[in-house]
Amino acid sequence: METSPLHDIAQFLRRLQWAALGLGACWLLWLLAPILTPFVVAALLGWLGDPLVDRLERAGRSRNVAVTLVFTAMALLVLLVLVILVPLIERQITTLIASLPSYRDWFMNTALPWVEARSGLEITNWLDLEHITQLLRSNWERAGGVASTLLGYLSRSGFALIGMAANIALLPVITFFFLRDWDLMVARVASLIPRNHLDIVGRLARESSDVLGAFLRGQFLVMLILGVMYGLGLWAVGLDLGILIGLIAGLLTFVPYLGPASGIILGTIAALVQYGDWRYVAGVLTVFGIGQLIEGYWLTPKLVGDRIGLHPVAVIFAVLAGGQLFGFLGMLLALPVAAVANVLLRYAQERYTHSRLYAGTPSAILLEPGPHIVTAPSEREAE
Repeated sequence: METSPLHDIAQFLRRLQWAALGLGACWLLWLLAPILTPFVVAALLGWLGDPLVDRLERAGRSRNVAVTLVFTAMALLVLLVLVILVPLIERQITTLIASLPSYRDWFMNTALPWVEARSGLEITNWLDLEHITQLLRSNWERAGGVASTLLGYLSRSGFALIGMAANIALLPVITFFFLRDWDLMVARVASLIPRNHLDIVGRLARESSDVLGAFLRGQFLVMLILGVMYGLGLWAVGLDLGILIGLIAGLLTFVPYLGPASGIILGTIAALVQYGDWRYVAGVLTVFGIGQLIEGYWLTPKLVGDRIGLHPVAVIFAVLAGGQLFGFLGMLLALPVAAVANVLLRYAQERYTHSRLYAGTPSAILLEPGPHIVTAPSEREAE
């Protein structure tokens, strides 16, 4: 069935309107990024807690009671994490600061001579303390100008600090309201969808929710379990900074291979500086090897699955692009938006592979049969 040119023009104008609306939304998001962070975090927490609230409602409790129970449990969990982690990380940072001279001596007396002996480069002369001091003195005026500019910026940004404190205070309030009214907001958004697109939009929304659930719930648990596992393992090996290195490796696990790679590098350096013995380096490698086996064969298949489908390069690009465009808010939204975009791209690929553009149209040209080729009879036929 052929469409008229007016219908094609109208369809193009509708698509142009939707594109303009999307660009306008991105521009508005860029303008409001400084104040949207607590709302985005609260929305994510509300979305994560809504299934548990619904389960308590099905068990016979009212919505307000279920929301209060879930909100209290989330607040107690955050408080428990802060009570345990903040003093622990503070002690680890104190240990790191006290160990900095040892790391400097190892770097200058062991690592650099080893590199120079194998590369032929004279790096030690450029890192000599007297040379660095002379460079600092020669550029003292420029450094003083930069410092005064930085101090002036910090003094002018007092309102930003007040705004950050206000955002932290608003976060639990907004989270509570998101938990209470989540189903109502979803129903209102669903009521605005055109009826002829309701089925496909509902399908994409369910797939996006599954992907986000697999990432936010599953990946968060994987990061937490691996961080604790790496930290306790490196502490058992005997590293003074083992817990801090393990937590860093666990937090970086959301980018495949980056977490264990950073942990192995930092753990190896810490073992060489503290002990200077390759047996402790072997202990570090054993900890991360066991952690990778557990992650690959149990944690990730069990808690995350293969529904996300984001390539490691796509993860890195999404985080960097989100931070460049929208700052901290963009980094928060980067991976959820990338996961939803991946669902939409799979749907677009499905539509494309079932379209006439991909399959092609049968040719309408009928080829006339060519002239028959007369061949000479064989000897047996001639007889």
